[in-house]
Amino acid sequence: MPACEAGGHLGRSGRRGGKGKEATAPARPAPPDGIAARRRHFLAAAPMASQDVLSQTTRLASSSALLQVLFRAVTFGLNAFTLRHLSRELLGVVNVRLTLLYSTVLFLAREAFRRACLSGSTKRNWTKTINLLWLTVPLGVFWSVFLGLVWLHLLEVPDPSVVPHYQAGVVAFGLSAIIELLGEPFWVLAQAHLFVRLKVIAESLSVVSKCVLTVILVILYPQWGLYIFSLAQILYTSVLVMCYVIYFGMFLGSPEATKKSFPVARVKALLPKLVEDETFLNWKEARLTWSFFKQSFLKQILTEGERYVMTFLNVLNFGDQGVYDIVNNLGSLVARFIFLPIEESFYVFFAKVLERGKNVKDQKQDDIAMAANVLELLLKLVLLIGLTITVFGYAFSQLALDIYGGSMLSSGTGPNLLRCYSLYVLFLAINGVTECFTFALMCKEEVDRYNFVMLALSFTFLCISYFLTHWYGSVGFILANCFNMGIRIAHSTHYIYDYFKESTYRPLTGLLPSPVLILVYVISGVITVFSEVFFCCDKGWMARLIHISTGAVCFAATIITMFCTETKLVHFVRSQFLSRYMKKGT
Repeated sequence: MPACEAGGHLGRSGRRGGKGKEATAPARPAPPDGIAARRRHFLAAAPMASQDVLSQTTRLASSSALLQVLFRAVTFGLNAFTLRHLSRELLGVVNVRLTLLYSTVLFLAREAFRRACLSGSTKRNWTKTINLLWLTVPLGVFWSVFLGLVWLHLLEVPDPSVVPHYQAGVVAFGLSAIIELLGEPFWVLAQAHLFVRLKVIAESLSVVSKCVLTVILVILYPQWGLYIFSLAQILYTSVLVMCYVIYFGMFLGSPEATKKSFPVARVKALLPKLVEDETFLNWKEARLTWSFFKQSFLKQILTEGERYVMTFLNVLNFGDQGVYDIVNNLGSLVARFIFLPIEESFYVFFAKVLERGKNVKDQKQDDIAMAANVLELLLKLVLLIGLTITVFGYAFSQLALDIYGGSMLSSGTGPNLLRCYSLYVLFLAINGVTECFTFALMCKEEVDRYNFVMLALSFTFLCISYFLTHWYGSVGFILANCFNMGIRIAHSTHYIYDYFKESTYRPLTGLLPSPVLILVYVISGVITVFSEVFFCCDKGWMARLIHISTGAVCFAATIITMFCTETKLVHFVRSQFLSRYMKKGT
């Protein structure tokens, strides 16, 4: 296991660590004039180090996407199982109230540290970086205690006869966040060196362990209530951290680690340590962390805004919160297992290939060419995925909910919730890529300025969420999220436009699909909507099969058109994503 992961290390030939490489490498002939020609040659003309980073990044994104597929498939089945054994009020408390506590503690304690410590080259003083990362633990303890008291004493407490053991659940979910933070230095070190299989194995084992324990306890002791999910949550974080600790215990000091010049030699070096005649922290990283920390608080409000409104303003009861969360999880499947891995992985790519805070003229032009073309193709990729989900999700929302949860989900507001979420996925897709580029390039001053934008947006979003929920019910949350994402997309695309305006590259053209493909999307949307009206969902299984077949034909026509009109994107996906699995299979 350690040997296979060491290949993820960038080594001494990394772009910023390979001294002498630029002086000794033979000059490459310049690509032909013109933007189109440069785009055709960007993969062949890119520096080898940047190519290595791109290769490792796409490998990380691909593996993370598969990992998220596994996660969502397991939790998808688990939710379907628990829907038939537990009350929707209990699910609402677990999936909204307690999960919000857990995610808030983790986000406030570590998000800023992750962004700051993953920026730049892997050639750094890792002792100071590790010292900085260990500050996440006391920060997590503070937030767990503070927010735990809020959850216990200031928020509405569920009826014990319907949702038993609420207090134990709050303590357990706060404790699980602290346990997970104990593995933060290991996670950042693995992520910075692109240890793909480690992340896949660790998170797979932890999720499977959690789900197995949940199913066993639900079957044997359904009366335990929140004890079930509390024990499963603590098991999840414990297994996750132990996987990283055991892995690095095996890898560090091994011949493979020595061969790859890994910057840490022993597990003991991953503990906080004072260095003589040196400061305890890298203050440049610390200041950047503080800037991201101020931003992270606001971003968390925007990311989980509807749950904060539900939790603190009581606009929905616990049962309605449970239904909303189930529909929300179903609607966000693709966003979580495709868009999030792409955003996380290519944030690392852009941060390593380009220098933070430098304008386009001061960057290496080969790196700029590569980054611009990768950004353009990523935008095109997520745009087409988002459009496909929006078009086909509208006509198949009611059928999906009926199959998944029966009439409890397919009646009432459930179908409209999922239809609106299909549109929201398109906003999520574009925002993820544009912000991952923006945050990878922003300097400290730009991050600080962006914090003020986020502050105004956070306040506006909460107000809009509150009023739209009173007018449109739970659908109002999704409409408010669409508004929120639209503003964030406008800001990040404006940043990208300004960044590249003095160059010949226009990566935002990735947001313009071909007219023929747009026409096919429109026709497919109209046909599938009529099919739903005539064949779904109360006319028997034969009518449902006709509706599904109609959608399959339209989907196939869309994909074929995509292959014919977006040839550059198809080549990018084949060469940078699919080739990983083709090589593994041979």
